[in-house]
Amino acid sequence: MKYAAFKLLNDPSKTRVGAISADGKSVNEYQLDTDLSEDGVVALLRLELAGKLPTQASATHEISAIRLLAPIPRPRRNIFCVGKNYFEHAKEFGTSGYDSSTSKPGDEIPKDPIIFTKPPESVIGTQDKVVIPKKVSVDIDYEVELTIVIGKGGKGISQADAMKHVWAYTIINDVTARDWQQRHKQWFLGKSFDTFCPMGPWVVTADELDHQNIPVKCFVNGELRQSSNSKDLIFNIPKLIETISAGITLYPGDIIATGTPAGVGLGFKPPKYLKAGDVVRLEVDGVGVLENTMVLGE
Repeated sequence: MKYAAFKLLNDPSKTRVGAISADGKSVNEYQLDTDLSEDGVVALLRLELAGKLPTQASATHEISAIRLLAPIPRPRRNIFCVGKNYFEHAKEFGTSGYDSSTSKPGDEIPKDPIIFTKPPESVIGTQDKVVIPKKVSVDIDYEVELTIVIGKGGKGISQADAMKHVWAYTIINDVTARDWQQRHKQWFLGKSFDTFCPMGPWVVTADELDHQNIPVKCFVNGELRQSSNSKDLIFNIPKLIETISAGITLYPGDIIATGTPAGVGLGFKPPKYLKAGDVVRLEVDGVGVLENTMVLGE
């Protein structure tokens, strides 16, 4: 099942949620008596966990009549993110001179997951604009990331039980200001600017995908830059859930972006950073397409 958060083009005052049709041409709206402007599809998750998920749609809308939002427009907590989680990307980043987590040659592949976060305020939806803050940084990079949404919460979750806690998948573009990442010797600031977390286009429930075999791709202006598969993750999804939940309670709707493969702009010589007018298209098989255009801002 694909669940989306959206607004009607002829009535943009209200955030709505619904299920995307099998042919992708329409959305079946669920009428919920709650404010969905922040939770989005997490409202459906909570109903599902309570055994109260609606079985009947209240209305059907053509895709052309709606504007898709980020499926979780304002997450209640920071998005958990994973650094250097594909072998080839760990090598390209570890030797770039921008990686403060690599202390010596040969140390590029992490021995344990590297976790950082992005704030809820950085989230935008598909087709929204990513702002290059020209007075702050123009070394802006892209990162396609398969992303999971936690269903049933928990703490101290074992790898053996981890997939029981995955509700759905979506896509995140972990947009990054590389100079800030290098200058501040950590990753939070340079990855957390406003608009630096495109998410979407919707979520796809976990029963529809094999987490060990999900192809991911990134195109910039039609040029294929990144292409890999979740089977190439250094630390797989169960390991990530076990690591994060060891000391932190995970709650329904928590988001974990699993890392990006090789081919980021930083990896080219010279680097291919994003500029105004560039269109970044992320594709994750079984999930969909997340696309955003870059614009200049203050």
